[in-house]
Amino acid sequence: MDSNVSSNSSAPGRSLVSAKVVIAGGFAAGKTTLVKSVSEIPPVSTEAVMTEASREHDDLSSTPDKTTTTVAMDFGRLTLEHELIMYMFGTPGQARFWFMWDDIVRGAVGAVIVVDSRRLAECFDAIDYFETNQTVPYIVALNRFDGELPYTVDQIREALEIAPEVPIVDFDARDRNSAGGVLKELLRYTLSRKAEPVG
Repeated sequence: MDSNVSSNSSAPGRSLVSAKVVIAGGFAAGKTTLVKSVSEIPPVSTEAVMTEASREHDDLSSTPDKTTTTVAMDFGRLTLEHELIMYMFGTPGQARFWFMWDDIVRGAVGAVIVVDSRRLAECFDAIDYFETNQTVPYIVALNRFDGELPYTVDQIREALEIAPEVPIVDFDARDRNSAGGVLKELLRYTLSRKAEPVG
């Protein structure tokens, strides 16, 4: 394991700082998998078994083996660089649960929008949400399903109309270090935004 990605102990003489981050995105993009792969505590998940009724509303053509879905939120914790604790809150992806997003996002310092590049339309609403709520900076994380990306980062940036300054990274949500790298990129971007002069 990369010691710079995760540790649950603080270095002597240093105080820990905590931050809330949101893991958002469309249905079945890999949000829960990201939280589970990097959390240093047993993650809290509100996954429920998908019923036949939900299958009428959720597109499973690209994820036919999916049997559960998040109905409230996911929660995990990750310590970065021995001094920053990131509390991760994962949002539900389906439109019928979006009424919870405002409460989940409140107080967050940044967000990761997880994207399944095979189903770009699934992430439009998440991007619109954070574009509208400009007080929460976000980055886009392209989940490599089957280890591949069908489009280049530039093609996806153009398709999603992502501003040039917003980082887009690709990763494997199942891999601890890869997913941890996404959170480190979010931290770098958030800190750079805070360092920018106002006006």
